[in-house]
Amino acid sequence: MQTNLRGRDLITTQEWTKDEIDTILDLAMDLKRARAVGREHSYLRDKVLGMLFFFSSTRTRASFEAGIAQLGGHGAFIDSVTTQISHGDTAREIGEIYGRYFDGIAIRQCDWGVGNAYIREVAAASRVPVLNMQCDIYHPFQILADLLTIIEKKGDPRGKTIAVSWAYASSYQKPLSVPQDLILLMGRYGMNVRLVHPPEYALMPEIVDQARENARRAGGSFQVMDNMDDGFAGADIVYPKSWGCWLTTEDTATSAAIGHKYTNWIADERRMALAQSDAIYMHCLPADRNIEVTDAVLDGPQSVVYDEAENRLHVQKAVMALTMR
Repeated sequence: MQTNLRGRDLITTQEWTKDEIDTILDLAMDLKRARAVGREHSYLRDKVLGMLFFFSSTRTRASFEAGIAQLGGHGAFIDSVTTQISHGDTAREIGEIYGRYFDGIAIRQCDWGVGNAYIREVAAASRVPVLNMQCDIYHPFQILADLLTIIEKKGDPRGKTIAVSWAYASSYQKPLSVPQDLILLMGRYGMNVRLVHPPEYALMPEIVDQARENARRAGGSFQVMDNMDDGFAGADIVYPKSWGCWLTTEDTATSAAIGHKYTNWIADERRMALAQSDAIYMHCLPADRNIEVTDAVLDGPQSVVYDEAENRLHVQKAVMALTMR
């Protein structure tokens, strides 16, 4: 266990060692037990987390607000449209000023080509830790919760096969952050990672290269596949979700037309039967029901989406406790 994490930013797990990530998971499990039995754990009494949102949220806002309160602190929700950011407040000014008001700053900014750079500019100016609640490249807290869920459900992840697959959705062009962070972190834990997508839905080449190297170093494997059935075949974990074809086009009409070619990329009962009989279905939510995934799968016995969502709370509490104390 690492004990020197005070003041650390968490923008991507790539910048944390495996020992440090193990520390997050260990503490998250302990805090989950504490919550279950009512054990007091107000490690951040009188601490305040500023939460700056450029995008809407269901789980992220709720879990961070609940988490900081359960740790004895307070979460200040800030919608970017209610600030002066559109009138001239720069990322540096946000970092300098919020870093003096708060004990930690959490930001969700997913604009393509903007979000990660913005968060890093805030972090460079801040005297307190900056936490990435999702950007255009990474979604570290979701993926930490995913990894904790896999360990709970499947035991040692080493040697397990996970299919990170694109799936069709009729909603907007979603960020690349979830699949990119999944392939990065799961490979570091020795998993056999399958990245499955149609040709237009490639992820950032540098991220794919890092994921392949992560898997190689940890003794896992990494494959890129273009057939959803093949990706599901024999998998221990399936994680099919939609993401945008950002590297092909940024035009919404063009991206919608491309997506319509692949409406059969859906997580259904037939595809689940291709995976291991005890395979688990995962999704970060929200999912487009009966478009991206059928009700029978999302609400079925192999689905762990609600445990996965709960684990957002516990990993976030662990990181806040370790970095904001």
